[in-house]
Amino acid sequence: MYLLGDQSAHADALTSRLQDLPMQCLAGLAPCGPPLELESADDLMMQLPGDRLFVLSQGVVNGSLGARTLFYWHEGDLIGLQQGPEWTDLRLCADGPLSLLPYRRNDVLQHAYATPANGELFLRYLLGQTALLAHAVADLKPREFRSTNGFKRVRAGEVLIQQGDTSDHVFVIIEGHAEAFVDGHKVGDVPKDEIFGAMAVFTGEPRNATVIASEPSTVMLIPGDQFLSMTRTNPKIAHSLIESMARRIDQLNRQLAAFHAQS
Repeated sequence: MYLLGDQSAHADALTSRLQDLPMQCLAGLAPCGPPLELESADDLMMQLPGDRLFVLSQGVVNGSLGARTLFYWHEGDLIGLQQGPEWTDLRLCADGPLSLLPYRRNDVLQHAYATPANGELFLRYLLGQTALLAHAVADLKPREFRSTNGFKRVRAGEVLIQQGDTSDHVFVIIEGHAEAFVDGHKVGDVPKDEIFGAMAVFTGEPRNATVIASEPSTVMLIPGDQFLSMTRTNPKIAHSLIESMARRIDQLNRQLAAFHAQS
Protein backbone atom coordinates (compact mmCIF):
# COMPACT_ATOMS: atom_id res chain seq x y z
CA MET A 1 0.00 0.00 0.00
CA TYR A 2 1.17 3.52 -0.84
CA LEU A 3 -0.19 6.79 0.49
CA LEU A 4 -1.27 9.33 -2.11
CA GLY A 5 0.66 12.60 -2.12
CA ASP A 6 3.93 13.26 -0.37
CA GLN A 7 4.97 10.63 2.14
CA SER A 8 7.29 11.02 5.06
CA ALA A 9 10.66 9.28 4.84
CA HIS A 10 9.45 6.81 7.47
CA ALA A 11 6.33 5.95 5.44
CA ASP A 12 8.42 5.50 2.28
CA ALA A 13 10.79 3.12 4.06
CA LEU A 14 7.86 1.22 5.58
CA THR A 15 6.18 0.84 2.17
CA SER A 16 9.37 -0.59 0.68
CA ARG A 17 9.66 -3.14 3.48
CA LEU A 18 6.03 -4.25 3.11
CA GLN A 19 5.96 -4.69 -0.66
CA ASP A 20 7.44 -8.20 -0.87
CA LEU A 21 5.97 -9.63 2.34
CA PRO A 22 2.78 -11.19 0.87
CA MET A 23 4.64 -13.31 -1.70
CA GLN A 24 7.24 -14.31 0.91
CA CYS A 25 4.47 -15.39 3.24
CA LEU A 26 2.60 -17.30 0.50
CA ALA A 27 5.69 -19.10 -0.81
CA GLY A 28 4.76 -22.77 -1.32
CA LEU A 29 0.99 -22.10 -1.53
CA ALA A 30 -0.49 -22.51 -5.03
CA PRO A 31 -3.18 -20.14 -6.30
CA CYS A 32 -6.67 -21.66 -6.34
CA GLY A 33 -7.29 -20.78 -9.97
CA PRO A 34 -6.09 -18.81 -12.99
CA PRO A 35 -5.40 -15.07 -12.67
CA LEU A 36 -8.44 -12.80 -12.66
CA GLU A 37 -7.99 -10.36 -15.55
CA LEU A 38 -9.91 -7.05 -15.57
CA GLU A 39 -9.69 -4.12 -17.95
CA SER A 40 -10.72 -1.68 -15.21
CA ALA A 41 -12.92 -1.57 -12.11
CA ASP A 42 -15.30 1.04 -10.70
CA ASP A 43 -15.94 -0.97 -7.54
CA LEU A 44 -13.50 -3.85 -7.29
CA MET A 45 -14.83 -5.23 -3.99
CA MET A 46 -18.19 -5.95 -5.64
CA GLN A 47 -16.40 -8.07 -8.27
CA LEU A 48 -14.25 -10.14 -5.92
CA PRO A 49 -15.55 -13.27 -4.15
CA GLY A 50 -15.65 -12.79 -0.39
CA ASP A 51 -13.88 -16.11 0.27
CA ARG A 52 -10.81 -15.15 -1.79
CA LEU A 53 -7.72 -13.03 -1.31
CA PHE A 54 -5.74 -11.80 -4.31
CA VAL A 55 -2.14 -10.91 -4.94
CA LEU A 56 -1.99 -7.96 -7.33
CA SER A 57 0.45 -9.13 -10.00
CA GLN A 58 -0.24 -6.33 -12.51
CA GLY A 59 -1.85 -2.89 -12.29
CA VAL A 60 -2.72 -0.33 -9.64
CA VAL A 61 -5.77 -0.28 -7.33
CA ASN A 62 -6.92 2.98 -5.74
CA GLY A 63 -8.56 2.97 -2.33
CA SER A 64 -11.10 5.57 -1.19
CA LEU A 65 -12.83 6.08 2.14
CA GLY A 66 -16.02 8.06 1.74
CA ALA A 67 -15.36 10.39 -1.17
CA ARG A 68 -11.64 10.76 -0.57
CA THR A 69 -8.96 8.70 -2.30
CA LEU A 70 -6.21 8.08 0.26
CA PHE A 71 -3.97 5.23 -0.89
CA TYR A 72 -3.26 2.74 -3.62
CA TRP A 73 -2.05 -0.83 -3.92
CA HIS A 74 0.74 -1.80 -6.29
CA GLU A 75 2.11 -5.07 -7.66
CA GLY A 76 2.85 -7.52 -4.87
CA ASP A 77 0.14 -6.22 -2.51
CA LEU A 78 -2.59 -8.42 -1.04
CA ILE A 79 -6.14 -7.38 -2.02
CA GLY A 80 -9.30 -8.41 -0.17
CA LEU A 81 -8.27 -8.19 3.48
CA GLN A 82 -10.48 -5.14 4.02
CA GLN A 83 -13.87 -6.83 4.20
CA GLY A 84 -16.77 -6.77 6.64
CA PRO A 85 -18.99 -4.12 8.28
CA GLU A 86 -15.98 -2.08 9.38
CA TRP A 87 -15.12 -1.35 5.74
CA THR A 88 -18.54 -0.55 4.26
CA ASP A 89 -17.33 2.90 3.13
CA LEU A 90 -14.20 1.53 1.41
CA ARG A 91 -14.21 1.65 -2.38
CA LEU A 92 -11.51 0.12 -4.58
CA CYS A 93 -11.22 1.08 -8.23
CA ALA A 94 -8.76 0.80 -11.10
CA ASP A 95 -8.42 2.92 -14.22
CA GLY A 96 -6.36 0.36 -16.13
CA PRO A 97 -5.90 -3.41 -16.57
CA LEU A 98 -5.50 -5.62 -13.51
CA SER A 99 -4.20 -9.14 -13.01
CA LEU A 100 -5.04 -10.73 -9.68
CA LEU A 101 -3.81 -14.12 -8.44
CA PRO A 102 -6.59 -15.78 -6.39
CA TYR A 103 -6.09 -17.68 -3.14
CA ARG A 104 -8.71 -19.15 -0.85
CA ARG A 105 -8.94 -16.92 2.20
CA ASN A 106 -8.90 -19.83 4.66
CA ASP A 107 -5.92 -21.42 2.87
CA VAL A 108 -3.98 -18.16 3.15
CA LEU A 109 -4.67 -17.86 6.87
CA GLN A 110 -3.80 -21.51 7.54
CA HIS A 111 -0.61 -21.22 5.49
CA ALA A 112 0.34 -17.95 7.17
CA TYR A 113 0.20 -19.50 10.62
CA ALA A 114 1.51 -22.94 9.70
CA THR A 115 5.02 -21.88 10.75
CA PRO A 116 6.29 -19.17 13.11
CA ALA A 117 8.24 -17.59 10.24
CA ASN A 118 5.16 -17.28 8.02
CA GLY A 119 3.10 -15.98 10.93
CA GLU A 120 5.68 -13.28 11.62
CA LEU A 121 5.69 -12.18 7.97
CA PHE A 122 1.90 -12.01 7.83
CA LEU A 123 1.69 -10.09 11.12
CA ARG A 124 4.36 -7.63 9.96
CA TYR A 125 2.33 -7.00 6.79
CA LEU A 126 -0.91 -6.36 8.70
CA LEU A 127 0.77 -4.10 11.26
CA GLY A 128 2.54 -2.23 8.48
CA GLN A 129 -0.76 -1.55 6.71
CA THR A 130 -2.19 -0.20 9.98
CA ALA A 131 0.84 2.04 10.45
CA LEU A 132 0.45 3.47 6.95
CA LEU A 133 -3.21 4.28 7.61
CA ALA A 134 -2.14 6.05 10.81
CA HIS A 135 0.31 8.14 8.76
CA ALA A 136 -2.51 9.03 6.36
CA VAL A 137 -4.71 10.19 9.24
CA ALA A 138 -1.87 12.26 10.72
CA ASP A 139 -1.19 13.94 7.37
CA LEU A 140 -4.85 14.72 6.70
CA LYS A 141 -5.66 15.98 10.17
CA PRO A 142 -5.20 19.78 10.43
CA ARG A 143 -2.27 20.71 12.62
CA GLU A 144 -4.37 22.70 15.07
CA PHE A 145 -6.41 19.58 15.75
CA ARG A 146 -3.44 17.57 16.96
CA SER A 147 -3.84 17.12 20.63
CA THR A 148 -2.47 19.97 22.72
CA ASN A 149 -5.20 19.63 25.32
CA GLY A 150 -4.13 19.42 28.92
CA PHE A 151 -5.84 17.85 31.91
CA LYS A 152 -5.61 19.36 35.34
CA ARG A 153 -6.69 17.98 38.71
CA VAL A 154 -7.82 20.77 41.07
CA ARG A 155 -8.81 20.96 44.72
CA ALA A 156 -12.06 22.37 46.09
CA GLY A 157 -11.70 26.15 46.31
CA GLU A 158 -9.09 26.40 43.55
CA VAL A 159 -9.58 29.24 41.07
CA LEU A 160 -9.93 28.03 37.49
CA ILE A 161 -10.61 31.40 35.88
CA GLN A 162 -9.94 34.82 37.42
CA GLN A 163 -12.16 37.74 36.46
CA GLY A 164 -10.17 40.28 34.44
CA ASP A 165 -7.52 37.81 33.24
CA THR A 166 -6.57 37.34 29.60
CA SER A 167 -8.61 34.67 27.82
CA ASP A 168 -6.27 32.12 26.26
CA HIS A 169 -8.00 28.79 27.05
CA VAL A 170 -11.45 27.20 27.09
CA PHE A 171 -12.27 24.73 29.86
CA VAL A 172 -14.41 21.61 30.22
CA ILE A 173 -15.12 19.94 33.56
CA ILE A 174 -14.50 16.23 33.04
CA GLU A 175 -15.30 15.31 36.66
CA GLY A 176 -16.53 17.56 39.43
CA HIS A 177 -18.32 20.88 39.77
CA ALA A 178 -17.51 24.60 39.87
CA GLU A 179 -19.25 27.91 40.56
CA ALA A 180 -19.10 31.24 38.71
CA PHE A 181 -18.81 34.60 40.48
CA VAL A 182 -18.96 38.19 39.21
CA ASP A 183 -17.56 40.85 41.56
CA GLY A 184 -17.74 38.33 44.39
CA HIS A 185 -21.39 37.40 43.83
CA LYS A 186 -22.32 33.89 42.68
CA VAL A 187 -24.01 33.99 39.29
CA GLY A 188 -24.17 30.33 38.33
CA ASP A 189 -22.99 26.73 38.53
CA VAL A 190 -20.64 24.92 36.17
CA PRO A 191 -21.48 21.19 36.19
CA LYS A 192 -19.69 18.21 34.66
CA ASP A 193 -19.25 18.33 30.84
CA GLU A 194 -19.93 22.07 30.80
CA ILE A 195 -17.85 24.22 28.43
CA PHE A 196 -16.83 27.48 30.09
CA GLY A 197 -14.49 30.34 29.33
CA ALA A 198 -15.49 30.36 25.66
CA MET A 199 -17.20 33.75 25.53
CA ALA A 200 -14.04 35.70 26.30
CA VAL A 201 -12.10 33.60 23.75
CA PHE A 202 -14.67 34.54 21.09
CA THR A 203 -14.66 38.25 21.94
CA GLY A 204 -10.98 38.59 22.87
CA GLU A 205 -11.97 40.53 25.99
CA PRO A 206 -10.77 39.85 29.56
CA ARG A 207 -12.59 37.22 31.62
CA ASN A 208 -15.92 38.57 32.86
CA ALA A 209 -16.28 36.10 35.75
CA THR A 210 -14.28 34.09 38.24
CA VAL A 211 -14.80 30.32 38.24
CA ILE A 212 -13.90 28.34 41.37
CA ALA A 213 -13.99 24.56 41.85
CA SER A 214 -16.60 23.72 44.48
CA GLU A 215 -15.27 20.16 44.88
CA PRO A 216 -12.19 18.19 43.75
CA SER A 217 -12.42 18.20 39.95
CA THR A 218 -10.67 17.22 36.72
CA VAL A 219 -10.62 19.95 34.07
CA MET A 220 -9.61 19.82 30.41
CA LEU A 221 -7.90 22.95 29.04
CA ILE A 222 -8.21 23.65 25.29
CA PRO A 223 -6.07 26.42 23.73
CA GLY A 224 -8.26 29.23 22.44
CA ASP A 225 -7.09 29.09 18.80
CA GLN A 226 -7.65 25.35 18.68
CA PHE A 227 -11.13 25.73 20.16
CA LEU A 228 -12.08 28.37 17.58
CA SER A 229 -10.98 26.05 14.78
CA MET A 230 -12.99 23.20 16.27
CA THR A 231 -16.19 25.26 16.48
CA ARG A 232 -15.83 26.23 12.82
CA THR A 233 -15.45 22.67 11.57
CA ASN A 234 -17.25 20.52 14.16
CA PRO A 235 -21.03 21.13 14.43
CA LYS A 236 -21.30 18.97 17.57
CA ILE A 237 -18.96 21.24 19.50
CA ALA A 238 -20.77 24.35 18.30
CA HIS A 239 -24.11 22.80 19.29
CA SER A 240 -22.79 21.89 22.74
CA LEU A 241 -21.50 25.43 23.21
CA ILE A 242 -24.86 26.93 22.23
CA GLU A 243 -26.63 24.63 24.71
CA SER A 244 -24.19 25.64 27.44
CA MET A 245 -24.69 29.34 26.77
CA ALA A 246 -28.47 28.89 26.65
CA ARG A 247 -28.42 27.26 30.09
CA ARG A 248 -26.39 30.13 31.50
CA ILE A 249 -28.68 32.74 30.01
CA ASP A 250 -31.62 30.88 31.56
CA GLN A 251 -29.83 30.87 34.93
CA LEU A 252 -29.22 34.62 34.71
CA ASN A 253 -32.84 35.27 33.71
CA ARG A 254 -34.07 33.30 36.72
CA GLN A 255 -31.73 35.18 39.05
CA LEU A 256 -32.82 38.50 37.58
CA ALA A 257 -36.50 37.58 37.98
CA ALA A 258 -35.89 36.54 41.60
CA PHE A 259 -34.04 39.82 42.26
CA HIS A 260 -36.92 41.87 40.88
CA ALA A 261 -39.42 39.82 42.88
CA GLN A 262 -37.56 40.68 46.09
CA SER A 263 -37.26 44.39 45.25
